[in-house]
Amino acid sequence: MEELLRRELGCDSVKATGHSGGGCISQGQSYDTDKGRVFVKVNPKAEARRMFEGEVASLIAILKTGTVKVPKPIKVLDAPGGGSMLVMEHLDMRHLSSHAAKLGTQLADLHLDNKRLGETLQKEAGIVGRRDEQVARPFVAQFGFDVVTCCGYLPQVNDWQQDWVTFYARQRIQPQMDLVEQRSGDREVRELWAALQLKIPDLFRDLDIVPALLHGDLWGGNVAEDSSGPIIFDPASFYGHSEYELAIAGMFGGFSSAFYSAYHSKIPKAPGFEKRLKLYQLFHYLNHWNHFGSGYRGSSLSIMRNLVT
Repeated sequence: MEELLRRELGCDSVKATGHSGGGCISQGQSYDTDKGRVFVKVNPKAEARRMFEGEVASLIAILKTGTVKVPKPIKVLDAPGGGSMLVMEHLDMRHLSSHAAKLGTQLADLHLDNKRLGETLQKEAGIVGRRDEQVARPFVAQFGFDVVTCCGYLPQVNDWQQDWVTFYARQRIQPQMDLVEQRSGDREVRELWAALQLKIPDLFRDLDIVPALLHGDLWGGNVAEDSSGPIIFDPASFYGHSEYELAIAGMFGGFSSAFYSAYHSKIPKAPGFEKRLKLYQLFHYLNHWNHFGSGYRGSSLSIMRNLVT
């Protein structure tokens, strides 16, 4: 591994450190190089390159907003023995605590970035010859992303759509339902989904949704802090509804009231927020069902029953 990194990164010296980590999907290890410390995530699956390339695109998109700190990606490589690996900047991270409110503020800024960009470009449209650094970033008017991103190891359908409700039903929930159907042929979930589809548009009545750049998998295990402030990592980004981001955040804990207060001071809850949050949590429960098994079936069905009644 050290020799591969030396060659690919153009370093004279590479040495593994005592820092390692990993989650349900990939394993990681830090290396000291003469160009600085790097963190390397390794995944043996054949689809790992697609997953890591989506993560790189996500990190770059978030970096460009200048709103919340993420590790800088360096390179995706073929891993020795199969699979792929992602080399990125090493950050000394600790559990999120003192910077929770700052994360709420910065996450709201991330979600508002595209809207603010659109407003700025609109104001400047009539000023001939006006150029500034933000003009290089176009306003994104649709929902989706330029590349496939993976929530866990499952690919997300990020084809661009004009309508958010269409995007969410067809490109988030439907692929998860298809996987459940293939693996279990669950009749009850199929019938509930047929009923729920008819109800979804009502949850978005009179709502004007501007596409927001999302982290996409913001649970407590994907946030941290250092001395400078909060850090988010392992993104599965796309442009979507800002409320979607808070769904998995609320499922497994790890976010304090200070985080939510700071976030909602910038992006207040719109009418119907709680029901839509359940709809967005449905995606994550189905995704967990498809990753980890039928232990998540009950939660998935419970949300669907609640939303169709």
